[in-house]
This record gives sequence, structure tokens and C-alpha cells, in this order.
Amino acid sequence: MGNDSTVVTVIKKQPAKESSSKDACLVVINGVDLGKKYSLTQRSTLIGRSSKVDIQVDEDSISRNHAVIENHGDRIFVRDLDSTNGTYVNDRSISHHTLMDGDQLKIGRTIFKFLSGSNVEAAYHDEIYRLTTMDGLTQTYNKRHFLRELEREMSRSGRYERDLALLMCDIDYFKSINDTYGHLAGDHVLRQMAQRVLNHIRRDDIFARYGGEEFALLLPEVDKHHAIQTADKLRRLIEEEPFYFDNVSIPVTLSLGVAQFSEYIQQSGLNVEEMSGFGFIKIADERLYMAKSRGRNCVVG
Repeated sequence: MGNDSTVVTVIKKQPAKESSSKDACLVVINGVDLGKKYSLTQRSTLIGRSSKVDIQVDEDSISRNHAVIENHGDRIFVRDLDSTNGTYVNDRSISHHTLMDGDQLKIGRTIFKFLSGSNVEAAYHDEIYRLTTMDGLTQTYNKRHFLRELEREMSRSGRYERDLALLMCDIDYFKSINDTYGHLAGDHVLRQMAQRVLNHIRRDDIFARYGGEEFALLLPEVDKHHAIQTADKLRRLIEEEPFYFDNVSIPVTLSLGVAQFSEYIQQSGLNVEEMSGFGFIKIADERLYMAKSRGRNCVVG
């Protein structure tokens, strides 16, 4: 017989991939501790107002023991602990919910973003960068980013003699909404109003939360006539469909002021390079307050 021999090939067992929950975390995207990261590696993480919980959120609208995050290795759950004002995931009230990467968890007025997977650290840094341009509550641009884009669009409009319109809008009687229905309802109205507008504007339009209940909408390549039409369309969009929070209908209306960049050029007498975004905003803001003085829920251009 020959020297045939049996060759045994040893196949090394590949190490199991670490669970995606190993480095899972919550990042505050709206609230006092904006940008703060909380690791979810332990079996359970308690959230509430008490000083004895793992994640303390000191708000009156939050229960002492409000919700718990449970890490089961392959999955992570959030469970409401019969809190007074409820726990929300992606704007829906939940009692028990499996968290998915990117979910937004709202407890009181604080919003957390859930991050999981093999690249959590990179996702966290991406989220921090995004927070420099976005408003965490409404998911619109923030004031700082808006002012930067406004200067850029003004320069472009002046250089190429192209239309540019600006809308400033304000939720009518917003303080009354907060006083009557509570701040959680007020936050809900802000968020839902912003989403409605975002769903009805062009991709090139720049919509931002300018401050409190005031928003700004920049419309490149749009003349004043069409800007006023857009403003009235948005006004009707908000007025005609009621807002609901905890099954309670909340009437909401908008007042809007419209300005055209060419008006600012004529009024200021300045070169485009000398103009400021605040001067352009001032014209639209004056018209917004004119709309309020005329009884609100109207457009002045």
C-alpha cells in the first residue's frame, strides 16, 4: 500500500460577534444636558426624577421612577413604570417597546436618541455634529445654522440677481397652549407643526426654529407673490387640521410675515457685501407683528 494518510483540517470556530447592544447608549438631543451620552451596558437602567436613579432628569413632568431600560443582550427594551405623563418612542405612547437604532425616546420634555450597533462611537460623534445644525425637538435647522445659510443665500441672490424670499412665522397664543394643556402638549404642538411644514416645502427651502415658537423659512428662487401664496398655504395647513395630544384636540394657528430680498436692498441703500441677515429678518419680523396686530392667523407681505 502507498503512504496515503488521512489529512485532518482543523476549522477554527469564529468568535461570535459581540451583541449590538454591548455598546448601546442614549444621547440627549433635546434637554438640559444636550449631547450627554449614557451607556446602557448594565442589565437595567432606571430613568426618573429621583436622585437614586441611573439617569436623573430633574423635571416636574417626570415621575420619580419614570421608565427603565432593560438590556437582554440581543435586545434592549424600554418599559414605562406607570409614570404620570407617559413614555414616548418616536412620538407614540408606549408601555413596553423594543428599541431600534435611531429611535427617539421622549421622557418629560427631554428627548434621547438610542444608538446601537458595532459603530456606536462614530454614530455618537455624527449625532453631536448634527446637533450643531439641528434643533433637537422639532428636527428643523437651528438658529445658528439658519443665519449662516441666510448670509450665503443673500450673497448668491445679490451676485446673480435672483429672487429670494423670507417668511417669519409664529404660533398664535402659544403661551395659552402651554398654560391650558401643559408644556408637554406645547412641545408636541411645536414638533408636529414643524413636521407638517417640512412635509410641504421644497428640498432647497431652509426651515428653522428661530426661537421659542417662532420659525423662519427661506425660499431661494421665489418671488414675493409666490412667497405670500406659500405662506397662506402653510397657514391653512396648520389651521384646518387639528392637533391632538393625549386624545385632546388643540386648535393651532399661525401668523406670518413675508419679505423679499430686493426690498431690503432698496430700503437699506447698502451694497450686498454690507448687508446683514438681521436687517432682512427685521423686515419680515415687522410684518409678522403686523399680522398679529391684525388679529393673528393671517399673512402680511
